[in-house]
Amino acid sequence: MPEFPLLEHINDANDLRQLAPDQLAPLADELRAFLIQSVSQTGGHLASGLGTVELTIALHYVFNTPHDRLVWDVGHQSYPHKILTGRRDRMDTMRKQGGIAGFPKRDESPYDTFGVGHSSTSISAALGMALATQQADEEREVVAVIGDGAMTAGMAFEALNHAGALDANLLVVLNDNDMSISANVGGLSNYLARILSGKLYLTAREGSKKVLSTIPSMWELAKRAEEHMKGMVIPGTLFEELGFNYIGPVDGHDLDTLTKTLGNLKSLKGPQFLHVVTKKGKGFAPAEENPCAFHGVGSYDPDTGEPLSRPAGGSGPTYTQVFGDWICDMAASDPHLIGITPAMREGSGLVRFSEEYADRYQDVGIAEQHAVTLAAGMACEGLKPVVAIYSTFLQRAYDQLIHDVAIQNLPILFAIDRAGLVGADGPTHAGNLDLSFLRCIPNMLVMAPADEAECRQMLSTGFRHNGPAAVRYPRGFGPGIIPAQDLDTLPIGQAELRREGAGVAILAFGSMVSPAEQAGRESDATVVNMRFVKPLDEALILQLAKTHDAFVTVEENVIAGGAGSAVSECLAAHGINLPMTHLGLPDRFVEHGNHQQLLSACGLDATGIRAAVEALRGNNLARSHAIT
Repeated sequence: MPEFPLLEHINDANDLRQLAPDQLAPLADELRAFLIQSVSQTGGHLASGLGTVELTIALHYVFNTPHDRLVWDVGHQSYPHKILTGRRDRMDTMRKQGGIAGFPKRDESPYDTFGVGHSSTSISAALGMALATQQADEEREVVAVIGDGAMTAGMAFEALNHAGALDANLLVVLNDNDMSISANVGGLSNYLARILSGKLYLTAREGSKKVLSTIPSMWELAKRAEEHMKGMVIPGTLFEELGFNYIGPVDGHDLDTLTKTLGNLKSLKGPQFLHVVTKKGKGFAPAEENPCAFHGVGSYDPDTGEPLSRPAGGSGPTYTQVFGDWICDMAASDPHLIGITPAMREGSGLVRFSEEYADRYQDVGIAEQHAVTLAAGMACEGLKPVVAIYSTFLQRAYDQLIHDVAIQNLPILFAIDRAGLVGADGPTHAGNLDLSFLRCIPNMLVMAPADEAECRQMLSTGFRHNGPAAVRYPRGFGPGIIPAQDLDTLPIGQAELRREGAGVAILAFGSMVSPAEQAGRESDATVVNMRFVKPLDEALILQLAKTHDAFVTVEENVIAGGAGSAVSECLAAHGINLPMTHLGLPDRFVEHGNHQQLLSACGLDATGIRAAVEALRGNNLARSHAIT
């Protein structure tokens, strides 16, 4: 086990600021080693954090955090920040139930100034803080740290466009880990950054403006000369045009340059932009060689990077793998298929498709709204788009889903991964709302598979449907029903009776069918795999209402407005009053933890479902005795 003589004395950023400048580089080595060791035990996001070690140290060293506000984008790169701000001794609880979160969280630490999980929000939030500081006439610096991937989102540019037109003191740090600078260019860039951010340059620049402004032609010539010179050596013209003072790019692993440049920028007024170049996975060879594989990891050997165990759940393909195989097979069958994803190629299972059908694959970057409307435009021209997206990210394109797709009734399939709870990633990544927000949209076909084989059938059903369709499936493994390799479809709106019992019928949706079947066997209840959330199998529901005393609906979605609510609406529309219990996710955000433990706590395992069945039977028995 490595020793950490400097790090063990850093309990918050104030301790960090007591170090001498020549101690920062050794601290960075310790912090990186600690991070590799810690994440090897808990799993989590690794490569991004390894790349921001020096940047994190420099930011906390130069700025008076938490009084000065530091806003991280997404939070994948925030583990070093957590270690340096009082949570080092709790890193072994990372992403576990009752432990610290995998993302910045305001109620976890005053250093976590803004709760994040989805990308591209940092500049907007930081600008809001800067304007609030300005309004209160307080002295406070505000810094947003955003990655190059997050800069692909329109929201980031909306915020930049707004900030550049204001005089609020805001520093945006672009952490660019997808760019390389050779040693010579890097040295030149570092030198330029220190010069351009220094007081001497800024004073001369402002003085020249005043002198040259009296001679319009000379001022315009000088202004253009400066722009052209900076444009030749630094890619900052765009940010300058948006109203920022652009500095960089600088080596994000050179602590001396970082601290001096940040120190210079701290004294400047108005919107500032610092471009920092880092290396994902820095200092850990396996992560440097394959940063994508080490973006989010399970436990691994800290010496070799080899995973220690297969993720729990099953031996067959995950739902994501089922989708990845299906889209390749359907693409071979239908030349009109187009695959679209908002920067989730690996997570959504599109690697093979992107390689075999490169001309029919579109990764639009972190731009969910654009992804959906792009699909709509393609559908208008006769193509058949498949949008592979996480449930939590589809929320960001809700207007486009309604306005651009559903109103026009366009044939687009939404393959919605990570539906329901997602375990360790917590509420920012949970897909707990999609059944509620999808089923209220006219023209939508909404399906939830009970197993892997049914998932493949539903994907084919949705793809061949002449209108918008959604298949929502959970993260990880299913019950282990291996799909056939055909492209068969299901009859739309037809449920499946899995078990006939007595008294109580369990109407289960998607991932809840398997525990419902176990509960049904143990309590002799009828079990139905509902399959379709919209349209419901109303004929079967009404038939069961005649032969059963009560219903239990079960879904891995919030109860409010969910699939169970659809069943209640169906019965009410036909004037049927039947005792019913709706099981689903509660009206609160479920925190991070082990997925199965979280389901159990929500009453969504076989034990919880069986208890609901027995409670209904007990209530019915009590009612019948009271009537007698």
